[in-house]
Amino acid sequence: MNPFRVLIILCFIGSMSSLTLAQTPSIRTGAEQTELYLPILKGKRVAIMANQTAIIGKTHLVDSLLTMGIQVVKVFGPEHGFRGDVSAGEKVSDETDSKTGIPIISLYGKKNKPSKEDLADVDILIYDLQDVGVRFYTNINALARLMEACAANGKELMILDRPNPNAYLIDGPILDMKYKSGIGMFPLPMSHGLTVAEFAQMANGEGWLTDGVKCKLHIIPVANYHHDMEYTLPVPPSPNLNTQQAVLLYPSTCMFEGVYLNHGRGTYSPFTVLGSPELKGIYEFSYTPTGIKGMAETPLFMDQVCYGLDLREFDTDELRKSGQINFKWIMELYKAHPHKEKFFDSSLSNQMGTIEKLIGTGDFRQQIISGVSEEEIRASWEPGLSQYKEMRKKYLIYP
Repeated sequence: MNPFRVLIILCFIGSMSSLTLAQTPSIRTGAEQTELYLPILKGKRVAIMANQTAIIGKTHLVDSLLTMGIQVVKVFGPEHGFRGDVSAGEKVSDETDSKTGIPIISLYGKKNKPSKEDLADVDILIYDLQDVGVRFYTNINALARLMEACAANGKELMILDRPNPNAYLIDGPILDMKYKSGIGMFPLPMSHGLTVAEFAQMANGEGWLTDGVKCKLHIIPVANYHHDMEYTLPVPPSPNLNTQQAVLLYPSTCMFEGVYLNHGRGTYSPFTVLGSPELKGIYEFSYTPTGIKGMAETPLFMDQVCYGLDLREFDTDELRKSGQINFKWIMELYKAHPHKEKFFDSSLSNQMGTIEKLIGTGDFRQQIISGVSEEEIRASWEPGLSQYKEMRKKYLIYP
């Protein structure tokens, strides 16, 4: 073919590609599409489960709806509180929002779901919490309980959906329900590849809610979105997921909640640094956890120099390319630890749970101790993981 003609064709293709990119519409969260749900809310008494991530632009959803004339009668607060300033695992009290005067009822304190009395003066509920796509992040548990309360009291639940920043990742063993806990309530893999609205459809469809009840859902989906898209969170979803790096590493580093290592709590780099004083002389990188109000006030190895791994500059594209949770770090640190009898002893630390509750299976601890290969560990998750992936397809809203 004439070289000049080839050049013209290539230039044309390139210009069309640039045009396609330029015309690709940007992601719009459910909350941002007010035209789809304001008509439904007009004249109704509205309750909202939300935290600091529930924003339209830079304005909180509650403030925005009040400005638009919507009657918000109360807010339900999750773990970390309505404004997102409470440390992980700390109980949250009822209060009145100082900005709006709206009563806030905590669902992470004396109770974990709204009562009949809480819902007596409510016509419709809204759920808007940014999730990060892993089983042990408690937002989906809060959603399930809210769905149960709505079902029991004949209320409709509107979900303003948001992208899952780890939606590309579907990996890990399916939770063995004998390890069911506050950090794992449903038979999901560690990283489930769902948005919260997709999870809600799955919880309804698979009969996971208490007594198999079904919640009436009204979903406002994310526009211009698919699961493989990269999505940078505009607001940190919780105090210790304070960077995009932490969010993307979280499926791989949250398992360190179940071992005798500090995983960055007590620093401004949680879930991106891993270490212990006992690894001195083995690793050069070091850091010192301290008490940080609202993040970790009494972290493991507080005021002690920890040595270990610095993942702050780790290329998270490697995780995306592999499509897998990284188990190499826990295997490496176990091999390096001089006191292996301590490594999985959760009684020595004040962290969130045992390795079994986090990973979701009783085999993992012994597999690491025995030096089982990563390939053998992954093989032990089957056929459960493949069956989940097939079942998941029924509930997807996005490609």
